[in-house]
Parts: sequence; C-alpha cells; structure tokens
Amino acid sequence: MNERVILVWDLPTRLFHWLLVLLVAASFVTGLQGGNLMVWHGRIGLVILGLLAFRLAWGVLGSTYARFGHFVRGPGEVIDYLRGRWRGLGHSPLAALSVLALIGLLLFQSISGLMSNDDIAFRGPLYDLVSKATSNWLTGLHRQNIWLIGGLVALHVCAVLFYTLLRKDDLIRPMIHGRKRVSGAAAKPATGGGWIALLAALAVAFTAVWIADGGLLPPPPPPPPPGSIPTW
Repeated sequence: MNERVILVWDLPTRLFHWLLVLLVAASFVTGLQGGNLMVWHGRIGLVILGLLAFRLAWGVLGSTYARFGHFVRGPGEVIDYLRGRWRGLGHSPLAALSVLALIGLLLFQSISGLMSNDDIAFRGPLYDLVSKATSNWLTGLHRQNIWLIGGLVALHVCAVLFYTLLRKDDLIRPMIHGRKRVSGAAAKPATGGGWIALLAALAVAFTAVWIADGGLLPPPPPPPPPGSIPTW
C-alpha cells in the first residue's frame, strides 16, 4: 500500500475545536452554578459566539476540509456512507450533520443568552432590545437547550470513541496535530486558508462579538452632575 501522511485539519480549525470544547464545558459549569459566576457565564457566551462566527466564516474561507462546501453533502452521500460505500477525508456525511446541528444549537444558545435574564442581577447585553416577557421566554428556551447540547456532545464523544477504538480510525490525534495517514493517490492534503482568509475570519468574529456586546446600541445617558439630586 502506498501510505503517506497528509495535512487534513489546519491550525485554525484545530484551535477552534479545542477552544470550543473548553468554553462549552466552562459555560455549563458557570451557568448551572449561577450566582456571581453568571458574569463569567455571559463573558464565555460572548467568546463562544465569536468562535462560532469565526467557524462560519472559516467554513467559506478556510482550507479544503474545513469548508462547508467540501463536507456538507446531500442525502445520497449520507445513504452511501451508511451502506459503507463512502470514501473520503475530513468529516463524513453523517458527521457533517452532527457538526451543523451542534453549530446551530450553540448559535441559538449564544444569541438567546444575549437577551436573557436571571430575575436577580444578570441581564444579557441586548436585554433592552426585547420586552421582559420575551426575555423570560428566551431565558426558558436557553435553559432547556443546554440538555439538547449536552446530549449531542455526548453522542459526538461516543461516536469519536467508537471509530477510534473499535473501527481503528483515529479521529482524535489528527484533530491535535492535523495530519492523517492515508493510502491511495486520490487523497490530497488540505490547501487554502492563508493569512488573508484568517484575518478576514477573525474580523468577522470580532465584529460579531462587538455587536453582541451592544456595540450598536446607543450609549447610556450620562450620570447627573454631583449635587443635582437631593440627598434626603
């Protein structure tokens, strides 16, 4: 067999993956604990939103196997994969559905958190854009959605372990160092996703965080001058 090692996952994709793992875990801990940790919960949510915005941009501008156009396929390829007829690198057609579902759930979680409240001291940075009733509704959905995210994450971890341990198709180490051992001349290393693409994706991420943190909202009114409010 003509085996060789090629680059599959570029560095930005790998950093996105592992940062998202850490931040989602931190958001679970801070959100379930509540109290003073809600300040950190809100900050972590903003960073997660920035990461997701980066991934959406990188899915268009990034290297070969990070692009949505490469791994998001139609139902025919999903059926071929389930029947064992699919051959390819990167996300499989079934894994692609999991990736899209997880990104969608995390996007909803991040956006709903921007307008949520805890009826005590925490309000999302875009809370004033909606009514109290709408905020309460979004807060309820935000709390319920964590279990969907948790279930999908658990399913993802189980699938990775299944393929790594039972199918002997290591999915973990390539997401650490980016390279995978392949056979056959048809397998090509990842290309594209250079510095200009990276800077553009980062610009999208920072812009998304700025807007989500209230960057487009009018500034609050200035405080009244000293002595203008009676002290009695």
